[in-house]
Amino acid sequence: MNKLIHDALNIPVPDAEPSLTVTTVVLAAPERGLPLEVRVTAPAAGERLPVVLFSHGGGDSLYLASKDGYDPLVQFWAARGFAVVQPTHLSSKIGGFGLDPGKPGHSMFSAARLADMRQILDGLTEIEQRVPGLAGRLDHDHVVGAGHSAGAQTIAVLLGARLKGVDGKTSDEDLREPRIGAGLLLAPTGSGEGLVPAVRQAYPELDVDFSHMTAPALVVYGDTDVNPAMMLYGAEWHAEPYRQSPGDGDLITFFGARHFLGGIMGYNLAETDDESPELLALTQRMTWAYLRSATDSGSDAWEEARAAFERHTAAYGRIESKA
Repeated sequence: MNKLIHDALNIPVPDAEPSLTVTTVVLAAPERGLPLEVRVTAPAAGERLPVVLFSHGGGDSLYLASKDGYDPLVQFWAARGFAVVQPTHLSSKIGGFGLDPGKPGHSMFSAARLADMRQILDGLTEIEQRVPGLAGRLDHDHVVGAGHSAGAQTIAVLLGARLKGVDGKTSDEDLREPRIGAGLLLAPTGSGEGLVPAVRQAYPELDVDFSHMTAPALVVYGDTDVNPAMMLYGAEWHAEPYRQSPGDGDLITFFGARHFLGGIMGYNLAETDDESPELLALTQRMTWAYLRSATDSGSDAWEEARAAFERHTAAYGRIESKA
């Protein structure tokens, strides 16, 4: 029960069921410099559980930009049928090299982020065997990727977006991960053209070409999510993975929302500059519905959620679709 929300209750989702969190599962990664630590949150019961691989972003938080963040989303999804696997990337301050600017790849560690996600996919069987009560319950054929901010860019590349070199030319290297069937990009970074020149030069890994992103994705952003120190464009920059990609996709623009979409990174987090139980609940429910339909071809969850959103909560945002 959440007495802080009202309008979001019109978006249909199943009742929450018990879920369990296991932390930490440690995977050996000799070439990484540190072992890969993951947290797993999954329903306490049920079989053939679809899997969400979640890639965290950065920010000022010392702790939550890691496997230990994003409980408002992770717990919500797991209570409604998903197994969520969260790595701590090397960009993390608490569990990575985020405080060590001398490490190669600092500060985003983009290549290592991609490698983390592939290692999790390669090791799903090992992971589920090491989580009590989870062995044999994951559906390895229905995996989706989700990420926030820099984590959203990680997922975009795994969906087919391509990195650009320091010369601004798109790489010929296809980093698409076919085991990830669809993606959820929360407040993603846009193209390099929208970056302040100094930022683009300092962080060439932020320069991405979305014209090869063919896998389906839902992009979610707030129309007041603007950072003049980083961005040349307005908040619409965050919608570029939707606008510039050829794949099937959907876009939710939340009115008045900023980078944390009501509080997705953690409850009562000081870093959240747009805390809103209503907006957070809408983000939880709409993303769950998209992920459900993305992993179950027989589910009408996304269509039902869209219809309910437009009927009851259109004052909070708008939904666009290429399909």
